[in-house]
Order: sequence, then C-alpha cells, then structure tokens
Amino acid sequence: MPSLSRNDPRQYDDLADQWWRPGGVFELLHWLAEARARLIPPASRPGAILLDAGAGAGLLAPHVAGKGYVHVGVDLRQSGLNLAAARGVRVIRGDVTALPLASASADVVAAGEILEHVTDLPATVAEITRVLKPGGLVVLDTLNDTVLSRFVTITAGEAIGVAPKGLHDGALFVDPRRLTAEFARHGVRLEVRGARPSAPGLLRWLLLHHQPNGRPLGRILPTRSTAVLYQGRGRKEEETA
Repeated sequence: MPSLSRNDPRQYDDLADQWWRPGGVFELLHWLAEARARLIPPASRPGAILLDAGAGAGLLAPHVAGKGYVHVGVDLRQSGLNLAAARGVRVIRGDVTALPLASASADVVAAGEILEHVTDLPATVAEITRVLKPGGLVVLDTLNDTVLSRFVTITAGEAIGVAPKGLHDGALFVDPRRLTAEFARHGVRLEVRGARPSAPGLLRWLLLHHQPNGRPLGRILPTRSTAVLYQGRGRKEEETA
C-alpha cells in the first residue's frame, strides 16, 4: 500500500492489533475513555441508548458497562468495530457526518477523540445533535487548535511515541469557541474544561511501554488550561409546548 496522508483513517487498520494492547500506542486513548465515562451518569431509563460516535475498538465499553445503556458504536473502519463488538458494543459502520441512526434516538452521545479528525465539523455537530433526544447529554474530548497543541501532539508527541505518526492533521484541530458556537446553533449549551494526562502515568508509559500487573499506567485529570486537550459536556434543550 502506498504511504498514506495524515489523518487517513486506513491507518487504523494497520494499527488494529494495538487498540487493546496494554501500554501500546493507544494507551492514552484508554485513559481518555475512562475520563469520558466519568462524565456519563447511569442510564435514566431501561433501554437508554449511548451512541459512541467514532467508537474505534470500543475503548469506552468497560467503563460504561455497569451504567445500564445499550452501547451503540459507529465508526468508519470495520477492523476497529470487530474489536468493539467482541466487547459487547452494538456496532454500525458509518460516518459521523451522516450518522445511521434515527433523529432523537440517543440518550447520550459520546464523541471522544473524533472531532479533530473530521473534515466537516459543522456537519458532524449537526448530526450529533440530530440523533440526540431533547434533554439528552453529549460528552466529548478533543484537541485545541493552537500552536502548543500541534507541537505537543504532532511535533513532540510523534517523536517520543505519545501519538502514532501520521494519525493527526493539525489543520483539523478544534477551537473550543468555535465548537461551543456550533453546538449552540443546535440547542446544546456546551461547557468545556481543560484536561491533561497525569505526569507520573505519562512517564511510566514512556519508560515501560507495558502495564505491570495489568494496572493502568495513568489517567486524565481536569486542568484550567484548554490549550492542548479539553473535554466538553452539554444537554440538548427540552422541547417546549
């Protein structure tokens, strides 16, 4: 196969064996999935739908398994969806800019580490909010459109192995002001906060490249600065009579 351009989703097929490898190249995504799950409350009704938009290999699954949701994962790459299905996720192959779900069908939409990969942010936000029920919750995390974020994620991150080479295109990183404005257009008041990996965990990952005794190497912590990584949480407005 010829060399792929930055942000080409086919790269995930080549890295499929890394999704669930302890201490592998996707280690940080496991920490992010756990942090994302902390923003998701238990289901408020039987059969509540949690849509995992850009589900990858279903890394969110173990962290929401006891919360009472029907966990539905949408992603472009079948290689990741096969792994997600093996962990109990109901998978659908599809594009986050044209989600294959009915309008107002999801109680929660989780969009983790996907928004910095889409080439049409307005269409993606429109789809997330379309499938979300009135009163439904959206949770997300993504990378900020800053020089610092591009340096940490691409220039330095790829050099030291924190991020796989070629998976990110800094031109697609997302300014939180732009993102909150897009969600506001569709009736969701998004609140954002900065996030960062724990320093000891990050150091252990870089030095060890495995999880001793199967224990997580680190976690994602809230921080004041949104300059590199940030989380978002918001509810869709209820319908009025």
